[in-house]
Amino acid sequence: MVFLHRLPRGLLLAVVFVLLVIGMVGTGWVAAAGLLVLAAALAWFAFLNWPELEAQGRILRVVALAVLVGFALGRGFGRF
Repeated sequence: MVFLHRLPRGLLLAVVFVLLVIGMVGTGWVAAAGLLVLAAALAWFAFLNWPELEAQGRILRVVALAVLVGFALGRGFGRF
């Protein structure tokens, strides 16, 4: 069972912000790793909410994850 409510309120936001900064400021595979960890966390949240979502919400989450993973791979291969 997942107990996110036990974590301090700002911790999750801080972790997401740090991973996003690493992904945007870092170079090469360091940046890609930060973005891929962020994508994994977002995929986990999408998985937790999946049964409650309608089709539009599911499609939006899949597209957002695909864009984030694509951007991470582009950073890893030096395209962005």
